[in-house]
Amino acid sequence: MIDVDIRQRLGDFSLDLRFSGGAGVTALFGPSGSGKSSVIKAIAGLTRLDAGRIVVGGTVLANDGRHTPPHRRRIGVVFQEARLLPHLSVRSNLRYGRLFTPRAERRIAEEPVIDTLGIGHLLARRPATLSGGEQQRVALGRALLASPRLLLMDEPLAALDEARRREILPLIETLRDEFAIPIVYVSHAVEEVARLAAKVVVLDAGKVAREGSPADVFRAATDRFEIISVVAGRLGAPDHDFRLTPVETAAGPIWLNGLAGPVGRPVRVLVHATDVALSLARPDGLSIRTVLSGTVAGVSGGDGPTVTVDLALEGGDRLAASVTRRSAVELDLTPGRSVFALVKAAALDERPV
Repeated sequence: MIDVDIRQRLGDFSLDLRFSGGAGVTALFGPSGSGKSSVIKAIAGLTRLDAGRIVVGGTVLANDGRHTPPHRRRIGVVFQEARLLPHLSVRSNLRYGRLFTPRAERRIAEEPVIDTLGIGHLLARRPATLSGGEQQRVALGRALLASPRLLLMDEPLAALDEARRREILPLIETLRDEFAIPIVYVSHAVEEVARLAAKVVVLDAGKVAREGSPADVFRAATDRFEIISVVAGRLGAPDHDFRLTPVETAAGPIWLNGLAGPVGRPVRVLVHATDVALSLARPDGLSIRTVLSGTVAGVSGGDGPTVTVDLALEGGDRLAASVTRRSAVELDLTPGRSVFALVKAAALDERPV
């Protein structure tokens, strides 16, 4: 458990926020300059609070009269750049963080981390000979092997290309699940946050703008192009002939472009509100593959040309659809109305699941 209460002046910028996080990943989300990295530095002890307190696992690390130095906080940090020691081998880099951890508290063994990250064949090499993705794997391993009470990740995928991001994301999921270390994860990428986080804290100008589950937070955006629903399901048997994969949900299958992984794996699918159309009857003779059943839970948007229809899907998930206000009136989209949500498979692929 982490409890963060920060009031801190940083030149012309100030932080004035409070949030808490439990097991799993707590994501700090927001645009550049919103204060995400400043919060990470404060938690790590790289800056001193003007007021407030930081508590991790019941241990007070900072308050109005106390500042525990970084090397005594037992917090692992992974930055955008791997920041490996160039003169040391991969094995020595992995073991470096353990030097600051008392032997009795080294609860994470080397071999499981090396196996999970798939870096056993790299142990004798130097950082300069590694790819960006390999370096970031080693940085993750170094942070874990220090047996931290908390792991901070400050945009760890930002410096990687798309292929390397898709390589590292499943590893972070595995580390989250297998080693049970709370993680505070900084990103401005919706796909990363929705996939990894149990809780999202949205920052704006150094303050908490909103917080909650990924599904609640991203559906609550006000710009229709930023409204995103998170729908949970499990991967079904892929259609290899046409390279499509269904995600099985209670409301119906969601079809993805591409082959997305092992059958049965739980996933979250991101659906933009502007990619959803609504119908009062189950459609026939359309190219759209994804048809989800639900009822209208509410309509918001006022008197503008478009409104957001909030749907309660069968199974409990919520889906937002952006439609014209005229369509909402003509279809009588009032609470309780049964509808079908249509999503083009071409709008979805295997990357954000």
